[in-house]
Amino acid sequence: MSHALVLNATYEPLGVVSQRRALVLVLTGKAVAVESGDEEVHSERMTVRVPLVVRLARFVKVPYRGVVPLTRRAVFARDGGRCVYCRAPATSIDHVLPRSRGGTHVWENVVSCCRRCNHAKADRVITELGWRMPRQPVAPTGVAWRVLGTGRVDPQWRPYLGDPVFADADQATA
Repeated sequence: MSHALVLNATYEPLGVVSQRRALVLVLTGKAVAVESGDEEVHSERMTVRVPLVVRLARFVKVPYRGVVPLTRRAVFARDGGRCVYCRAPATSIDHVLPRSRGGTHVWENVVSCCRRCNHAKADRVITELGWRMPRQPVAPTGVAWRVLGTGRVDPQWRPYLGDPVFADADQATA
């Protein structure tokens, strides 16, 4: 089984759970299936389609989260899985201002990068190489990043996430 998107009662994305957990939430009445896949689960008396998106029956107050955690998977999601320098598939992360030159490990200084560009750049600044970035990296914001930061995004979840990051990701893969 794969994963399912969990929405609050207000359709706000909360997180990602296994499809098995989503099915248990639906069967116990704690959630309602909003989108279902083609797979079915059979019991002695019923057949249920496996949910891809579930909405909780009751509103859950989410504690305030100020910043999105900086993880490799979240950086790849922010940058569309592509190297910011050459648009090849990203395999690593790179510090724009190298840590050896005083750069810090923050959202505004970390980008996704392919192995070739990361090796060529080494501990130099991109201006020394004559390279340019299409835009400066920024910290992601919005409730959808609770899900996008996990790196597990099913195409059928897009209408519920409502985040402009998908436009960037679609352009990166084109």
